[in-house]
Amino acid sequence: MSPAVISSLLAEPAVADPPRRVRRDWVLLAVMVPTAIVEGVVSDRVSWFPASGVVVVAMIVATALWRRTHPLAVTLTTFGLLVAADAVAAIRGDAPFEYYSAALLLVGVYALFRWGSGREAAIGLAAMAVAFASTMITNWTTLGDAIGGALVLFFPAALGVEVRHLVGARARDLADAKLLEREMLARELHDSVAHHVSAIAVRAQAGRLLGASEPAEALDALEVIEREASRTLVEMRAIVGTLRGSQGPELSPRPGLAEVVGLAAPDVGPRVEIHLDDDLGDIAETVGTALYRVSQEAITNARRHAHDATTVEVSITGENDRVLLRVDDDGRPAPASRTPRSEGGFGLVGMAERVHLLGGTFAAGPRSTDGWRVDATIPRGGPR
Repeated sequence: MSPAVISSLLAEPAVADPPRRVRRDWVLLAVMVPTAIVEGVVSDRVSWFPASGVVVVAMIVATALWRRTHPLAVTLTTFGLLVAADAVAAIRGDAPFEYYSAALLLVGVYALFRWGSGREAAIGLAAMAVAFASTMITNWTTLGDAIGGALVLFFPAALGVEVRHLVGARARDLADAKLLEREMLARELHDSVAHHVSAIAVRAQAGRLLGASEPAEALDALEVIEREASRTLVEMRAIVGTLRGSQGPELSPRPGLAEVVGLAAPDVGPRVEIHLDDDLGDIAETVGTALYRVSQEAITNARRHAHDATTVEVSITGENDRVLLRVDDDGRPAPASRTPRSEGGFGLVGMAERVHLLGGTFAAGPRSTDGWRVDATIPRGGPR
């Protein structure tokens, strides 16, 4: 392994904000401590009890309560106690330290590689190797047992690394989905504002030509309008152009509230019914586009994932200073499509991100009877 790769692994930061203690930790503690005590009392393999029982209980408590927030400290403590117990047993001439309950320290090994930093994992790995060597020296049996013990000891480490990678990849995918939705919304905002700013610039230029006979103040005002509007347009195009990357400008008009009705066109899957309130004439253009996009995504999800659905109802109503969107279907989740609908697929992430960026609220989940419901509430004028 190259030095660069080793440096990169050591520089891996610890997982931010790991969960401190959850209910199953206390359940684990309540089960394992009595188990260790009972094992020390009844097992003929256990020597120098109750002192050995105190050691095992300390290992269990440390592992159960602090393995996520202090994974290296827990690893050094538990394996250090294990080495010390083996050393005491060897000095006294007693049987090696053997407790089935001590197997709980493998949970700490998993936690070290799941939550700890790269440097902590390296130090913990060294401590594990020392403890394993100590056990082999004081309690050697056969080569097969040694290999099996090594596999049992280091398997939780490999599992922790794999789970950490999968969770990190999932988080990156969610961040990419949000970023894509932000880029799309920024593009739509740019197109909308650019249209109005261009009109301002044209009016200002016309005002300069027609206002030659007017007072000088009017000409100065028109000149300022033209200059500021043109500057805003250039800067906005530069900023949003960076977000777009290599994509060219979209020449087709952006869909809005009027296009929501077109989502009910005949297609494969359940029938789509659209209900639009009459009091929707004063909503912002970006809000209309968001309502269309969320409706489109919700209908697409229903067609893909709602098993045996017959109808999808889309309702958009106006209420004071906000607009309410509700999309209901009467299907049930298909076994193969649980993730996109019930566990936060990227379509739901994108819809929620778009609504939140416009100052609204978003919720999606199963209905009390059957089917799935998507609710979005957006201010009429967009973000304030």
